[in-house]
Amino acid sequence: MVYWTIIFRAIFLYIVILFVFRLMGRREIGELSILDLVVFIMIGEMAVMAIEEHDDPLMHTIVPIIVLVLIQISFAYVSLKSVRFREFIEGKPEIIIRHGEIDEKAMRRQRYNYHDLLLQMREKDIRHIDDIEFAILETSGSLSILQKENKRKNGSFTLPLVLDGAIHYEHLQMINKTEQWLIRELASRGYKDIERISFCSFHDGRFFIDEKDK
Repeated sequence: MVYWTIIFRAIFLYIVILFVFRLMGRREIGELSILDLVVFIMIGEMAVMAIEEHDDPLMHTIVPIIVLVLIQISFAYVSLKSVRFREFIEGKPEIIIRHGEIDEKAMRRQRYNYHDLLLQMREKDIRHIDDIEFAILETSGSLSILQKENKRKNGSFTLPLVLDGAIHYEHLQMINKTEQWLIRELASRGYKDIERISFCSFHDGRFFIDEKDK
C-alpha cells in the first residue's frame, strides 16, 4: 500500500509541476532568471519531501507551491512595470568587452573569469577576442556578442599565452614558441612587466594584449 501511495504522489506531483512550469511561461534553461531558478529549486525540493513523507497530507505541499507561483507571477508582472524592481531582482546586463577592450572590473563584479569568456566564445563560434566589438553578460548568465565588421575567419582560435599575469607554457608549445620569444615580443611592444597583463593571445602574426584595469 505504501508503494502505491508513493507512486500516486510522484505521478500527481509530476503533473502539478508540469502545469506550474507551463503557467510560469516558456523559458530555456539558460534564460532562467534568479527568481525563476529559486522558485524551481524550492518547488522541486517540496515535491521530493512530499513523496518521501507519504504520511503528510498533499495539501501541505500544494499550498506552498501555489504561494510560490503567485509570488513569481506577481514579481514578473511588477518587473514588467518597473525597471528598478527588475534590476533589483534579476540584476542588469554587464558589458564585459567594450570597443574591443576587456573590462576586468566588470568581470570581477560578476565573478566572471577568462575561462568562462573563452568557453562562451567557442560556443558561439567566435575564434578571437579581437573579433569582438561588444560582449554583454546577460542576467541569465549567457554572453551576447557583437562582432566587428572587419572580423576575419580562419582555422585557429584564441589561446591565452598570458592569463592574469601568468604565462601559459602549454599554449606556447602549441604554437611552437618559447618563453623567451614571448618576453622579447611583449617588451618590444612596451609590456615589460608580464604581471601587469591580464590577457594576451597571438594568432595570424598579431598580438591581442589587455592590461589589468586599463
